[in-house]
Amino acid sequence: MNAQSANTGPLQRWLLLATVGVGITIITLDNTILYTALPSLVEDLGATSTQQLWIVNIYAIVIAGLLLGTGTLGDKIGHRRMFIAGLIIFGCASLLAAFAPSAAMLILGRALLAVGGATMMPSTLSLIRLTFTNPAELNLAIGIWGSLSTVSATLGPIVGGLLLEAYWWGSCFLVNVPLVIAALVAVPFVAPPDRANPDKHWDFSSSVYAMITLVSAVMLIKEGTHAPQNWPVIGVAVVLLLLGGWAFTRRQEGLEQPLITLDIFRYPAFRCGALGAALSMFALAGLQYVITQKLQLADGLSPLRSGVYVTFAAMGALATSIYAGARLAQFGIRRLIAGGFGVATIGAAIVCLYGFWGWTPILLSGLFIKGMGLGAVMAVASIAMISGVPSHRAGMASSVEEVSYEFGSLTSIAVLGSLVTALYSALFVLPAGAPESAGESLHSAVHIAHSTEASWTEPLLAAAGTAYSHAFALVSGLVVVVLAAGSLYTARILRGVTVKLED
Repeated sequence: MNAQSANTGPLQRWLLLATVGVGITIITLDNTILYTALPSLVEDLGATSTQQLWIVNIYAIVIAGLLLGTGTLGDKIGHRRMFIAGLIIFGCASLLAAFAPSAAMLILGRALLAVGGATMMPSTLSLIRLTFTNPAELNLAIGIWGSLSTVSATLGPIVGGLLLEAYWWGSCFLVNVPLVIAALVAVPFVAPPDRANPDKHWDFSSSVYAMITLVSAVMLIKEGTHAPQNWPVIGVAVVLLLLGGWAFTRRQEGLEQPLITLDIFRYPAFRCGALGAALSMFALAGLQYVITQKLQLADGLSPLRSGVYVTFAAMGALATSIYAGARLAQFGIRRLIAGGFGVATIGAAIVCLYGFWGWTPILLSGLFIKGMGLGAVMAVASIAMISGVPSHRAGMASSVEEVSYEFGSLTSIAVLGSLVTALYSALFVLPAGAPESAGESLHSAVHIAHSTEASWTEPLLAAAGTAYSHAFALVSGLVVVVLAAGSLYTARILRGVTVKLED
């Protein structure tokens, strides 16, 4: 049976969706699966706070930097070939990360995982579009694809928690390997044949400039929120940020087929869809990160229990994402995006109260409501972006759509992760006799307390828990402000705007 004949029946089409679904699941799962494993791996590898930031952030940075170009490369050499190459890279990188002997090697493994993810991610959606020719089936397939991405990202912490109940932190990467093998076995039988277009131009330089810009931005955020500030590093980061952004912009102006042009953002539906995707992941990934650290290090919960708690956001998102996508024609993008942000704002405000009161039902209800709002936004953000631009811009819109989610994720960890540590240090009151290094981070305080028996041990844990709880509340308050601003902005911009849906 060849690939082409394998796609003539409905069974093969849905098997193709299941196969690329494996790809999108492991890509998005790896964005958040480390949140519950982070305390364990930081302890085992002796990672510094800076290394901890890069372990989490390097994945989203590399994906975002490469995504704009890998979609075009898939058009040039074939999307099935790109999907297979991405799976192989992802599987090998998973083995490297699982058995990394040091924090530096783990960061390298995470970077290679991102290369594999960026290689196959655009091909997942392209293969769906090549396989599903019936508009109704195509809309359903894309809806399932989007739901898999949303749910996988929100389920990452509980999957990590489940694995850590029985195995070590490396199992969070090893879990990818059997899934990669299964997808590789299925691809030749279910994927359509490659339709390479050698005339397509793949511009590697643009991806390099994009990554320089993103890495510099993360460095600037990290050092800017660190006390005391390392001004030489900040200066270098600012220079590289400006040079990278300038070089990328100039490069696009000189290309016949630019990866992105800023004028695409003049379309209201596209602009609000991109904002919806980015802000949703900012609120989702950022709060998941700081919540899992608080639950494990400050509140003493197990990785599994912490993961179960944060999945309440996934439950809320699942409850609304499918319904919102199906009711888009009835409600319109304005109600779903602006209204979704409004609901998420209420949920984030409730989560904020947990930092002061520490009552679990407050946290769970807040996460569920926040997830409901963000589920509605993410369900229609992609449709708003792709359907809100002229047909000749659909390819560019699709690339930016994928980058928007990754950009929101990486900025959330850079901003909220750095800010919560800075606020913790500022709010921490050192007990008499305790070492000053306990004020550097919550992890440092917990590590010192658990490795020492002294009269100040219990006061140290109490002071660290109080400082982090208040820092968490302030960071959650920032998320409330961001979501509220997103709701007000999209409500104004999308007034009277509609998008054309496929029949």
